[in-house]
Amino acid sequence: MKKTIFQQLFLSVCSLTVALPCSAQSPETSGKEFTLEQLMPGGKEFYNFYPEYVVGLQWMGDNYVFIEGDNLVFNKANGKSVQTTRFSAADLNALMPEGCKFQTTDAFPSFRTLDAGRGQVVLFTQGGLVGFDMLARKVTYLFDTNEETASLDFSPVGDRVAYVRNHNLYIARGGKLGEGMSRAIAVTIDGTETLVYGQAVHQREFGIEKGTFWSPKGSCLAFYRMDQSMVKPTPIVDYHPLEAESKPLYYPMAGTPSHHVTVGIYHLATGKTVYLQTGEPKEKFLTNLSWSPDENILYVAEVNRAQNECKVNAYDAETGRFVRTLFVETDKHYVEPLHPLTFLPGSNNQFIWQSRRDGWNHLYLYDTTGRLIRQVTKGEWEVTNFAGFDPKGTRLYFESTEASPLERHFYCIDIKGGKTKDLTPESGMHRTQLSPDGSAIIDIFQSPTVPRKVTVTNIGKGSHTLLEAKNPDTGYAMPEIRTGTIMAADGQTPLYYKLTMPLHFDPAKKYPVIVYVYGGPHAQLVTKTWRSSVGGWDIYMAQKGYAVFTVDSRGSANRGAAFEQVIHRRLGQTEMADQMCGVDFLKSQSWVDADRIGVHGWSYGGFMTTNLMLTHGDVFKVGVAGGPVIDWNRYEIMYGERYFDAPQENPEGYDAANLLKRAGDLKGRLMLIHGAIDPVVVWQHSLLFLDACVKARTYPDYYVYPSHEHNVMGPDRVHLYETITRYFTDHL
Repeated sequence: MKKTIFQQLFLSVCSLTVALPCSAQSPETSGKEFTLEQLMPGGKEFYNFYPEYVVGLQWMGDNYVFIEGDNLVFNKANGKSVQTTRFSAADLNALMPEGCKFQTTDAFPSFRTLDAGRGQVVLFTQGGLVGFDMLARKVTYLFDTNEETASLDFSPVGDRVAYVRNHNLYIARGGKLGEGMSRAIAVTIDGTETLVYGQAVHQREFGIEKGTFWSPKGSCLAFYRMDQSMVKPTPIVDYHPLEAESKPLYYPMAGTPSHHVTVGIYHLATGKTVYLQTGEPKEKFLTNLSWSPDENILYVAEVNRAQNECKVNAYDAETGRFVRTLFVETDKHYVEPLHPLTFLPGSNNQFIWQSRRDGWNHLYLYDTTGRLIRQVTKGEWEVTNFAGFDPKGTRLYFESTEASPLERHFYCIDIKGGKTKDLTPESGMHRTQLSPDGSAIIDIFQSPTVPRKVTVTNIGKGSHTLLEAKNPDTGYAMPEIRTGTIMAADGQTPLYYKLTMPLHFDPAKKYPVIVYVYGGPHAQLVTKTWRSSVGGWDIYMAQKGYAVFTVDSRGSANRGAAFEQVIHRRLGQTEMADQMCGVDFLKSQSWVDADRIGVHGWSYGGFMTTNLMLTHGDVFKVGVAGGPVIDWNRYEIMYGERYFDAPQENPEGYDAANLLKRAGDLKGRLMLIHGAIDPVVVWQHSLLFLDACVKARTYPDYYVYPSHEHNVMGPDRVHLYETITRYFTDHL
C-alpha cells in the first residue's frame, strides 16, 4: 500500500529521536485504590482529594481576605506578623435591607469584587444585587434584577451596572437605601439574534472575554455591536422539549463571510452614543479595547482578516473619529494580540504593550504618539502574566517562563530596563496576585511534590505562610510518575513528556500504553505542578495496568513563536511527527507492549487522535476522540484562518488535514464522542465522519452526550470517563 505524506514524513525524521534523562516521583504502591468519583472533577468525592486551598483568597485594599466557614477574614500584609479581623455572615446579614436577607448564615455568601482598592463588592441575594463596602461595612447601592439579564458589568465606582437582555444593552443605576430603584436605561433598542450588543465577539479569540468596557471613572461605556446577518446559521437542537427546538448558532466558517463588528461609546452625562469610525474593510477583528486614563481616547488593536497585521489605533471618545495609528505589527505567519494597553501609574501618555515581535512574548514601553521607548523584558522566554507596578511606578512585576518552560516564577524589573529579579525562587509553578498598591503578593505555589503552599509576601519585608496543604493522596496507592525530554522530529528541539507508570509496575512484564494528546496552540500539558501535572484519569488507568504518556509537541504553548508557528498552514503534520517520536521512545522501553498502544484526546486532541488512528493504524490499536475537528473548512474563521490561512489560500493544507477524505484508512477501534449542542466544534464534524465511514465501509464507534457542549462537565464527567475507560479495557 502506498505510504501517505504523513507516513513518509515520520519515517524520514523519527530516526533522529533521542530520549534524554528523566526524573521520577517514587510510587506509593500500598494503600487503597481511587475511584473515578474521587479523581474526576464533578465526582462526588473529588474535593476530598483536591489539594486544600484558601477559599475566596484575594486582595481588598492592603488586606488580603478569604472565607473561613461563616467568616470573611481580613489580614494585613505585614511581613511575618499577622493582624486578623473577622466579619461574620450573621453580621453581614444584619446590615442587609429587607427583602435581601440571606436565608442561612452558616457560610459566608459569595461576592464579586468591583474595586480591590476600595473594598467595593456585589452580593447576590434572593432580593437582587446589593452593592456593599466590605471595608466600611455598609450597603452602598441596590440593583433591581427581577428580569433575566446576562453579562453583568459594574462600573468602577460600583454605582451602575451594564447588562444584556434580549440582545440589547442596558445600564441600571443603583439606588441608595431609602431611595428605591432607578429605572434602567436602554442603550440600544434594535437588538436581534443577528444584531447583538454588549456581548463578547470574534468567537472569544484574541483575549476577548466580554462585550462591555467601562471608562476608568465610569463616565462612559464602550461596547461591541456585532452584525451577524451575513453569517449562515448552524442549527443547535435542544431535544428536551416535547417538540425539539432548533436554535441558530451564527458560526462563521473558514472561507465564508465573517460578521461585522463595530464599537459604540455611550456617554452617561448626555445619553448619546457614538460609534468608532473604524472604516473599511468591515471584516476585521477589533480587539483589546483600552481607555486612556483621562477617558478621552479609546485604543483598539485592529487585526486584519488575514491575521498577519495588527494596527494599534486611537479614537476620539467624544466623536468616534480616528485619531492616529500608534504602530503596526506584522508577521509572515500570524499576529495574535491578547492584552490591552496598560498605562503607567499617574501617566496619560506612557503604557506597557505585550508583543511577540522578537519571537517571545515580552513587555514594551511606548508613548501615545506610537514611539517605542524601550523593550523592558528580553530573552528566550515568555512573559505569561503582567501583574502591575510597584508603589512608585518605577518597577513592574510579571510571571514568566525564564526559569523553565515548565515553571512560572514572579519577577520584578526596573522599567528603564535591566536584569530581572526572581521573587519566588522555589522550583515549580507560582500563581500570584499583586496587591492594588504593588507592595505585596499572594503566592499560590505547587510543585511535583508540593500539593499547594500559599504565602503572603510584603515585598522586601518578609513573608507569612498562610497554608501548607497536606498530601491528599495519603493512604492511597500511587503509581510512579516519570518526566523527561525526548527529541522532536526535527532532531534539534527537546520536548517535555510525562509518563504515568502502571501501578505495581514489574519491569519483567509487558504493559499497554495510552497516549493522551492535545498538540495544538494555547495548551501546555506538561508542567511542574502537583503530581507533575498528571490528571486523575491517568492515575485511574494506571490502577488498571496501563501506562499513560503525554508529550507537548511543537505547536503547543509557552515556548516562543517559532515553536508554535511551525504548524502554520499544515496542521496535523509536525505535531503528528513529534507524537510518533514519542511512540518511538515508548517502543524503546522493554516493558511496553508495542501491539497494545492507544490514543485519546479532546478538541484539537480529538483531531490529532483521529488523524493518528487513520495515518498510523499499524501502530494504534484503539483510539477515543472527543469533540474532534474533522474538516477544518467547517471550523470558525478566527482560529482556523489564523493557523491555516483561508481555504482559498491554502487548499492543499486543508485537503491534507481533511479527515473525511481518509475515512477508509481506519483499521483499529475508534470511538468518537461529541456533545450534541457543541458551539465550538459543531456536531456536524463527527456526524459527517460517520457518514464517510459508512460509505467507505469502515466501522467506528460513537457516543453522544445530548445535554453537553464542547466538553462534558459537572457530575456527568464521571460518566464520560467511565465510558472511555470501558472502551480501552474492552479493546486494548
